[in-house]
Amino acid sequence: MNAILGVIFHFLGGFASGSFYIPYKKVKGWAWESYWIVGGLFSWLIVPPLAAWLTIPNFSQIISETGGSVIGYTFLFGILWGIGGLTYGLGVRYLGVSLGSSIILGLCMVFGSLIPSIYYDLFPAEGKDTFSALIGTNWGLTVLLGLAVCVAGIVICGKAGTRKEKELAKGGTDPHGAVVKTEYKFGLGLAVSIISGVLSACFNFGLEAGKPMAEVANKLWQNANPGQGNFLYMNNVTYVVILWGGLTTNFIWCMILNARNKTFGDYTNKKTPLLSNYIFAALAGTTWFLQFFFYGMGESKLGNGPSSWILHMAFIILTANAWGLILKEWAGVSKKTKTTVIIGILTIIVSVLLVGYGNSLK
Repeated sequence: MNAILGVIFHFLGGFASGSFYIPYKKVKGWAWESYWIVGGLFSWLIVPPLAAWLTIPNFSQIISETGGSVIGYTFLFGILWGIGGLTYGLGVRYLGVSLGSSIILGLCMVFGSLIPSIYYDLFPAEGKDTFSALIGTNWGLTVLLGLAVCVAGIVICGKAGTRKEKELAKGGTDPHGAVVKTEYKFGLGLAVSIISGVLSACFNFGLEAGKPMAEVANKLWQNANPGQGNFLYMNNVTYVVILWGGLTTNFIWCMILNARNKTFGDYTNKKTPLLSNYIFAALAGTTWFLQFFFYGMGESKLGNGPSSWILHMAFIILTANAWGLILKEWAGVSKKTKTTVIIGILTIIVSVLLVGYGNSLK
């Protein structure tokens, strides 16, 4: 039952992440950096502590009593994850949307799911999945097979996207639906994409670094609710610190873009629908955070091993591609191209089933 609930929660998180960009499409007359940072203030600064306040009594006390090294590493991984997200745009600019996205998302999935388990092989910790356990058990091998199948699905979707870009002969859209202009430079694009893929996986590393805070929240809840398993919302306290790091990176970059592009006036420009712009940006930012709200619930059922990260990434990619089909972003392409992306989606669905089955064996 825990495995089923874990998959459902990760689906809800992936759906939120794959859908959050849609409200941004309703923002009118603002530059990207303006609506991105307004939404980001909700994603990284406003909603996370609100969620923690609603679910974890005295969450601020847990943070204040946590050791400086835990806070520091958690915040650092948040900064690195933020850099990974920002370099994502450069990767798709120099490689094209589909090839760049495939490399970045594939690396993010592999690194985010496997590096923590390799780390715990070198530095064992109670309750942590090690790489040795993965390759030495039936459940672990099934999860790894699911990872491999999901990467294959990403590659297939990437191939379909490359065909789409050629057939439509114009800039494509990234997995969130943002229009991206490409400037093909393979060597530079590959280097940037590798950096982005590795750094984007740092969110999962941040969860590991901040685990002591989640464990305190979990222990307090278990003491008050004996015999009821793990606390669904224990990660909400960790998110507060990780997302401070993400806010730092994104805020600095957006302010640089505001200054460079002279778009500081967007925030008060009465020629634009200011109220609706703020509302839609806030909605997008809140929806973005919900991916990790539900991720934490899924992790409480499956653990923060490779399964949680694989499922999270798989459902994001599934949702993003599904929205692309629903919003007719694939209109005008050949039947072969549409068939290819559908095969990619089905392949990722198979990977989800494999990971879920592996966890049921565990």
